[in-house]
Amino acid sequence: MQPIIDTSLWLARKRRALAHSVGGADFLMRRAADDLADRLGAVERSFGKAAALFCQTPAAADVLAESGKAAEIARVEADAAFLADRVGLVAPMETVPFEAESLDLVVSLLSLQAMNDIPGMLAQIRRALRPDGLFLGALAGAGTLSELRESLLAAETELYGGASPRVIPFTDVRDAGALLQRAGLALPVADVETVTVRYDTMFDLLADLRAMGETSALVDRSRRPGTRKFLARAAEIYAERFSDPDGRIRASFSIVWLSGWAPDASQQKPLKPGSAKVSLKTILEDPQRR
Repeated sequence: MQPIIDTSLWLARKRRALAHSVGGADFLMRRAADDLADRLGAVERSFGKAAALFCQTPAAADVLAESGKAAEIARVEADAAFLADRVGLVAPMETVPFEAESLDLVVSLLSLQAMNDIPGMLAQIRRALRPDGLFLGALAGAGTLSELRESLLAAETELYGGASPRVIPFTDVRDAGALLQRAGLALPVADVETVTVRYDTMFDLLADLRAMGETSALVDRSRRPGTRKFLARAAEIYAERFSDPDGRIRASFSIVWLSGWAPDASQQKPLKPGSAKVSLKTILEDPQRR
């Protein structure tokens, strides 16, 4: 499979961001961790062994610990730098270093979008889950940084007569749901939440993306240096098209949430076609049944 994302470059930029930490730049991860806590709180059961896969920070593992719903928690990161002084496993991206049916809960926050084989990763997660084990994951989805993408493409086309991709492609929520089914996960659910963040200028947004380690890691990214003229024109287009009345610009981040269970005989099954006791026609025609 031809890779789209240069995961080595993505990891290098994540390490650089960690080494030069900027306060507040982790706002998306903190929001994802808060959402994870809410979603776990809605699950009325406890789990044996849980794993937090490639979350880059201890945020997900901390949520698992604070929830009291996991008896054992393992962290897996692609680089020891992300573990700091915490205990955990180091494994290559896009791998799940656990035996089949050895985990009861798997979570992943904001890393799946940087993987070239999302279906393969989900299949590995499904294999590692025990029957009736749960997967919860969040990834950046379609619509993320759409304003930045449009502004950069417009400026490059205007100045150079052509454009190259500068923002990675993101998964649509409908495709994400299909990927859960393809991986063999039962009761699949995919939903999306769009977070809109406002900045004074495009350059402030770019500074946040660098601080997150989330600048472009496309294999086919443009090698043309981002000149002052190009960036200035992109900033002008951004302000013209995506600013509020007070002059501040908007940046969209779409977070797609995935959940699915390893199949188990105890799970609720859909009714077989034709097994209904009352026809839809009867219900619609009888007001007392509505």
